[in-house]
Order: sequence, then structure tokens, then C-alpha cells
Amino acid sequence: MARVALENLVKRFGKTVAVDNLNLEIEDGELVCLLGPSGSGKTTTLRMIAGLERPDEGRIRIDDRVVNDLPPRDRDIAMVFQFPVIYPGTSVRDNLEFPLKQRGYEDKEIRKRVEEIADVLKIRPLLREAASDVNVSERQRVAIGRALVRKPKALLLDEALTNLESGLKLMMIAELKRLHEELHQTTIYVTHDQSEALMMADRIGVFNLGVLQQYDRPEGLYSSPKNLFVAGFIGSPPMNFLECELDAKRGILAVQNFEIELSRSKLEKMPSSQDIILGIRPEHISVHKVCDKRDHVKGKVDVAQFVGDYLSLDVKLDGKTLKVLSPGSAEIEPGQDICMQFEEFRLFDRKSEQMIG
Repeated sequence: MARVALENLVKRFGKTVAVDNLNLEIEDGELVCLLGPSGSGKTTTLRMIAGLERPDEGRIRIDDRVVNDLPPRDRDIAMVFQFPVIYPGTSVRDNLEFPLKQRGYEDKEIRKRVEEIADVLKIRPLLREAASDVNVSERQRVAIGRALVRKPKALLLDEALTNLESGLKLMMIAELKRLHEELHQTTIYVTHDQSEALMMADRIGVFNLGVLQQYDRPEGLYSSPKNLFVAGFIGSPPMNFLECELDAKRGILAVQNFEIELSRSKLEKMPSSQDIILGIRPEHISVHKVCDKRDHVKGKVDVAQFVGDYLSLDVKLDGKTLKVLSPGSAEIEPGQDICMQFEEFRLFDRKSEQMIG
């Protein structure tokens, strides 16, 4: 296991800056997810750590050793790709033994390590099976086992669960989490799926357009996003945004056709600009049948969808649609007028797009 540090890392492809001045530290034994949309720089970052791409600027450290000039085979890392490679015409045992035989381990040690990792991954009954005959989930476990059997300093996973159907994906997320808690293997996982990252990671790095937007624990990203991009990217359904204007003298925000009174602590954080964006998550909007309080907001239900223990509502508010999550027991129908109360919200400066409170 190892600590991985990226220092002022830059990678360009022609005139495109794929990774821009990246600084990131993964502690020994951490499971870190690099999360972002396509083209955000997350996979390029992983490939630079692996040695498959060379940075144009900056340094990559594994433990205290700079590895920029080392080929992949000398970095003591292992990588599992989106499409797991299984060697044709071989058994599951053959696949797990291969990296150890390449490195000249003795037969006794090879057998010991293979059986240990097979037990951890719960694939010991498959060791004699033809690798090409196992199912998709088992094939992914074999690929992960082949990566881990030689005990690398870091395990890199590139969209490793993307091609699994939802049931298998949830199972593998749980298995990867269990595996990490058992082995404490330094792991860097790239994904575009926020649900995977939120369920698995100790910390998540959110990327957009080659820039690291925020690096934090899952709960920190969700409750205190640093900017509009992170606020909109993390959460399902995503955060609602409403443009508003600050009236500092009265201590209120004018939003659409209603006003929100601000606390003194929030007022102190307001920028000189009066243009503010209010962000509120769907589950932080409570629904009432009667507008009997000053901060109640009237809207009309456009769509109501029953989703298990809650209702997913699209509520029209002066031409703007808000996503609202309400208890499934609530009797709410399309076309119905409802009153909403914003229980908790975040404020962003419209110009800088940074969170201000």
C-alpha cells in the first residue's frame, strides 16, 4: 500500500488542456473516487498515475518517490479497465497465477496467494472453471483478483462497473467496499456515476473541464458544495437553482414572486454584488396544503410520480420548474396548488459561481 500525491499536474493534448494544475493527495489505504462527466480529466489523471500517459508539467509521487520517468511495470501499481481482460483458453486459477509466475514466485507462494485472494473475492469454487465461462460479475472479480494477488502499492479502477446492469452493479459496489475494508488497499476509482462514488469513497475528487472543483468526503460534497457545478452534479435529483436579488438593508432575498429573510450570519457572507443564486435540494422543500406562514411559497404541481416511500414532484413556480421530494403517503395530484417551505438552502454568487453561505 502507498500514499499517492499529484503535484501541479498538467496534461495537454494539442491545444486542449485535459488536466490543469492538479494537486491531489490519496492517503495510504484510502479509497478515492475521481468523479466527473466525460472529458473532465479524471481518466487522463488515472492514466498518468499508471504511467500510460506522461504529464507535461508537475510530479507524481508514490510514497516519497517521484515516478514520472518510470514505466508502468516499475511503479508497482495494478489497473483494472472498464472491459475486464480474461486470458482465453485458461482457467480462473491460471488468470490469478499469471502475474505471480511472471515475477518468478515459487509454486508454494503462488498457491497460497491465489487461494487467499480467491477466498476474499469469494471465487474459490471457480478456480478450476474456464475463465471464459464465468458470468460478468465473476469475470470482473477475476480481473480484480489478478490485480490484487501480487499486492501492489495501489489499485486503479477505470469505470470498472459501467457495463454491469443495476442489480449486479449494486452487488459489486458492496463487494468492492467490503474488499477495501478488509484489505485497506490504496484504491483510486474513476467513474462518471455519482451514486457509485457516494456509496464507495472515503473521499471524492470532482472534476470538470480538466480542473479539480472540490476534494472532500461524500457528505461534505453533498452538504457544502464549493460552487454551482458541484452543487448541480452531486445529488439525484439535482439541486434546484433560483436567481434572486439581495436587499441588504431589509435583510432579504427577493426570489421570483416571494421573499426569504436572511439570518445575520448569512448576511455577513454576502458579496458586494446583489446577484445571488439560491440552491435548494428537492428533499429540503417541505410541502403544505395551506400557505399560512410568511415564508411559504405557492406553486402548482405539474407532475407527481410515486417512487417507493416518496413522491417526486415537478412544481411550477412562475414558469420555473422545481423538483420536490415529498413523503409517499402525501395525497398530491397534478394540477394541485401547494405551498412550499424552503427548510435549508445554499447561496452562490452569480458572477463567481462560488458558494457564499
